[in-house]
Amino acid sequence: MSKKITILSLDGGGIRGIISCVILKFIEEQLQKLDNPNARLGDYFDLIAGSSTGGLLAAILLVPDNSKHAKYSVQEALDLYAHKGDAIFEVSFWEKLINPFGLFDEKISDKNIENQLQVVFGNLQLKELIKPTLITSYDINQRKAKFFTSHEAHEPLENFYVKDVCRATSAAPTYFEPAQIKSLYGQEFALIDGGVYANNPALCAYAEARKIDFSKVLKDKQKPDKPSIKDMIIVSVGTGTVLKEYKFEEFEYGGKLKWISPLIDILLSSNVETVDYHLRKMYETLGQRNHKNYHRLMPSLQNASPEMDDTSKENIFELLQAGFSFVNKNQLELIDIAKKLIRNK
Repeated sequence: MSKKITILSLDGGGIRGIISCVILKFIEEQLQKLDNPNARLGDYFDLIAGSSTGGLLAAILLVPDNSKHAKYSVQEALDLYAHKGDAIFEVSFWEKLINPFGLFDEKISDKNIENQLQVVFGNLQLKELIKPTLITSYDINQRKAKFFTSHEAHEPLENFYVKDVCRATSAAPTYFEPAQIKSLYGQEFALIDGGVYANNPALCAYAEARKIDFSKVLKDKQKPDKPSIKDMIIVSVGTGTVLKEYKFEEFEYGGKLKWISPLIDILLSSNVETVDYHLRKMYETLGQRNHKNYHRLMPSLQNASPEMDDTSKENIFELLQAGFSFVNKNQLELIDIAKKLIRNK
């Protein structure tokens, strides 16, 4: 029997990526118990996709060690979020004074995140990531989606420094300046956060997987080429459900200014929900066994803030608790995912 193609998709959400890390850490721990005490999650998925903070996490999980296996554990990724998040999202008193609430300029300086990305990735190139990868961004100059794919980065035109890819996918409008980056061929791009159109990139990951010859890319004859939906196991991880209520009376006579913030919130949430709907319906067309190979892991935020840049100690604690609560309630499904990953490695 041929193996399934295992796909991990990671939503955007800024510092809320801590929740995703908690969930993935539990899955990695099950891999270590059931298969290999030194298991790294990045070695078990055939394709990892991410938008915004999910794109950053995808890249971290696929950084190679000296033997071309995954270098970082999920715990190390979690440490980056929990301990470096405040440095990335730090806004000085002076910046708050001259730019209150990000009204006149981007809310957060891009220097902090660029410094952290340099520390984590150095001059690592996209083509050097250990597995096929899809990381989203949006080209504001050409007005089209820009997908960074490691398996197509053998050509300089499509190859970039990983630190630049992560800067691009995390350039959330109003939070960070657009990323102005160059491919290793020298072509320049002006890019923003891929979450503006694919905050849940799972459907993008499915479409990308459909065109990959995995047996050749992974050097495994048991992996199908150009797989169909029945050949895939998709694990899609969210960063917490945001269900802020908007009442009719508040917006009955709402103009452009009043709609700006709610509209962004609604667009991001509806994109996440729509992708989940499409994939569920696609898997429902399959047989009894295969239709259970789609896992949407979307926790409740509980007491955590929905804000992408709230790095207060109190909120970090609440984000961790939200992740722990989800793991506690869904242990059987997460263990089942680990077993599927082992069977299809």
